[in-house]
Amino acid sequence: MTSKTTVNPTARLIEVFSAIQGEGLNVGTRQIFIRFALCDLRCHFCDSAHTWNAPATCKIERTPGLRDFEVHSNPVPLPILLEWVERQNLPCLHDSISLTGGEPLLHTPFLALFLPQVRSLTNLPIYLETGGHRPEQLAMILPYLDSIGMDFKLPSVSGESYWQEHAQCLKLGYDSHLDVFVKIIISQNTEPTELERSALLVADVSPDIPVFLQPVTPLADFEQLAEKPILAPSPEQVLKWQALMKKFVQHVRVVPQTHKMLNQL
Repeated sequence: MTSKTTVNPTARLIEVFSAIQGEGLNVGTRQIFIRFALCDLRCHFCDSAHTWNAPATCKIERTPGLRDFEVHSNPVPLPILLEWVERQNLPCLHDSISLTGGEPLLHTPFLALFLPQVRSLTNLPIYLETGGHRPEQLAMILPYLDSIGMDFKLPSVSGESYWQEHAQCLKLGYDSHLDVFVKIIISQNTEPTELERSALLVADVSPDIPVFLQPVTPLADFEQLAEKPILAPSPEQVLKWQALMKKFVQHVRVVPQTHKMLNQL
């Protein structure tokens, strides 16, 4: 007679907090952010490089929006994370829950258990922010998502290249009738040929999928650490690149990284 071992799912987190979404389709809305640790990418412009590895502790906001963080140890058991989210979820305050990182899809087994419970608990839509480069993991949690923002990684800006995976992830989300959109960080070094390739990739899934061009917003603190500063594109570059992409897809919006302007990092 064998006894069944109970596995307690856990997640390695950076922080849980309430803030204004600064990017993409949900820009300006209030969200509960669950920031997961770990990322398998090393984008040059990353403003969350502290998420690349898993710290021994994570920060949890006591009161939504007040930044009165308390510190807890990692990893975090699923029931505890549910309690923290419930504490954040004041009536009528939040529009959705944001799964961000890092790369949340590195926690797919945990998310497959956590998401149906947190949706039932809060009745809030679930928004996934992902690099869009892990289609197998994305497929496992599609039933529990409402919207997906995919960061296309242009090799000339990020140093990463995942064209095939981006196409697979975008098609998965679109075919599942989720609200999907694409975010692309642009800098002075952006190659227009990569923007055209991105537009063709999106159009191949659907020309109706919104694309957000985000001029990189250099941060003084991060600039000091960067070997090679990432500079924002000129107005002329932005106008030209938007026009280029609109030859292939209908909705191309230029939106700055407003979370940096609002100091909502």
